[in-house]
Amino acid sequence: MDTQSAASFAELRRILADFPGPDQESATRAAEREGHLTKPTGALARLEEIASWLATWQGRHPAAVNHPRVAVFAGNHGVADLGVSAYPKEVTQQMVLNFQAGGAAINQLCKNADADLRVYEMCLDQPTKDFTQGPALSEEEAARAMAYGMICVEPGIDLLCVGEMGIANTTSASAIAAAMFGGAGADWAGPGTGIKGAQLTRKAEVIDQGLARHRARFNDGLEIMRCLGGHELAAIAGAVMAARIARVPVLLDGFASTAAASVLLKSHPGALDHCLVAHCSAEPGHRRLLTAIGKAPLLDLGMRLGEASGAALAIPIVRAAALCHSGMATFAEAGVSNKE
Repeated sequence: MDTQSAASFAELRRILADFPGPDQESATRAAEREGHLTKPTGALARLEEIASWLATWQGRHPAAVNHPRVAVFAGNHGVADLGVSAYPKEVTQQMVLNFQAGGAAINQLCKNADADLRVYEMCLDQPTKDFTQGPALSEEEAARAMAYGMICVEPGIDLLCVGEMGIANTTSASAIAAAMFGGAGADWAGPGTGIKGAQLTRKAEVIDQGLARHRARFNDGLEIMRCLGGHELAAIAGAVMAARIARVPVLLDGFASTAAASVLLKSHPGALDHCLVAHCSAEPGHRRLLTAIGKAPLLDLGMRLGEASGAALAIPIVRAAALCHSGMATFAEAGVSNKE
């Protein structure tokens, strides 16, 4: 995919309109094999669903997870200066250096999952605009960030995990979720980096100010991203788009990643069918958001770290589902009597 030509909203909308659908042949083959494996029907429950989903969106049977990639996008937000976070925005750059040095949680989780980690810095010295005063991004900036996100989907990867790092991005994610699905700042704002009391109230107020300023744009997901989002959130949406075109299934991480991807639903109701949500964040808005988009998380461990940590943790589950489906013997192969 030519990411330069994708760097306009018009081209991004064209790509969304041309999204490929599920591979029904692979889905049928997965269903047929599932019915003959040496276990009672439905005994592996969600693992069976994951195996079918993987085959359907990889477009092959049997599906496999041999080359997973974890992509972490990092960006800074202008609203960080409004007192919505426990940390200054300089922490974004400092954490990127920690990722690169191998010292963060995501580094360890990628080792555990045998996954390739890539960290993408996005204009860290140029935070978005304060969305209470105007759009966070220009159309060109938002489109270029989405196009940049597309580059993480390289040939050979068979599962993409997307995550983020960016001080104040839960404020942006909350505003995006409210713009997409309704409600006020208080309905979506959570502790993020650990804020509470008056600072949490302030965060909700900032979200409400952004919603009031940009409400006329809420009929278009790309405009919602432009007005309320961030470089790293736009890149996540772009990565999800590129994965769909390349038939690479996606694991969304937590609240910010799910909110970022959700803007695509305005243009294409099935835009996230190739995505699973890896975990339910402890950020309270995430559970509400999952209900709104109709997705059940694979894990619910009370985590709220970001940096694709939940998605990386879920890779072995997806791999296990694929291996069980492809590696188990059928009743005939094992000489085991099937039910009457």
